[in-house]
Amino acid sequence: MTAPAASAHHGARRVLPGFRLTLGYTLVYLSLIVLIPTAAVFLRTMDLSFGEFLDVISSPRLLASYRLSFGAALLAAAINALFGLLLAWALVRYSFPGKKIVDALVDLPFALPTAVAGIALATLYARNGWLGSIFEGLLGFKIAFTPWGVLVALVFIGLPFVVRTLQPILEDLETELEEAAASLGASRWQTFRHVVLPVLTPPLMTGFALAFARAVGEYGSVIFIAGNIPLVSEITPLLIITRLEQYDYTGATSLAVVMLVFSFAMLLLINCLQSWSAKRTGRTA
Repeated sequence: MTAPAASAHHGARRVLPGFRLTLGYTLVYLSLIVLIPTAAVFLRTMDLSFGEFLDVISSPRLLASYRLSFGAALLAAAINALFGLLLAWALVRYSFPGKKIVDALVDLPFALPTAVAGIALATLYARNGWLGSIFEGLLGFKIAFTPWGVLVALVFIGLPFVVRTLQPILEDLETELEEAAASLGASRWQTFRHVVLPVLTPPLMTGFALAFARAVGEYGSVIFIAGNIPLVSEITPLLIITRLEQYDYTGATSLAVVMLVFSFAMLLLINCLQSWSAKRTGRTA
């Protein structure tokens, strides 16, 4: 390497000044906000022996709450992935009356306090509510104060994550590729399957992961519509709050560790699938 080239290469490494200071600040900030509190949760459970820890986290009531919390979160994220894709597609590709209003309403779960959302959903889906009277009175299907109410609340708070993740990708997606596929005789389904879907799969999985992460720890919008019936419609965050109110900090942190480990495992799996999909379609370096 010649001297000018070496000098240019050396200078290119310092385009952004203060790298070491910025990296140090980032690591300190990350440690204070994420790593140290997370470590404290694990350390607090050390007050229990392994057998006591298993007894705390494996009671029938807690196992039922795990199934509801994680099962409803996964199902809600899957529903949001499907309908979030359809909604994002409509907002990007079509013009229709009230489009700006619909686009603004997508962000409503972000701005609305979770307790307000829970009260509103419980009012709508209760037996005498606008929607609840239809489902329960005409169809005999009860939503409020059942696990279905938990699912409705989680779908409500998770939808924006999928839509806002997909929108910029759809806006940048060139329609010429779809037109070229159509000119070569591809059907609409073949065009979507082989041209559009490979591009949308990584951001779609990102939106799915964000919706799942938000749903699995949701509390405020769920407790008002869930009914909080033991072994039926109790979510794990509610049991954590209950333990804290009883000053059982070790029990609360034990439940928090279970949720943390399962959530991290699920998100790691989703991220691995996302990375695999991106590499498979040749969209990563």
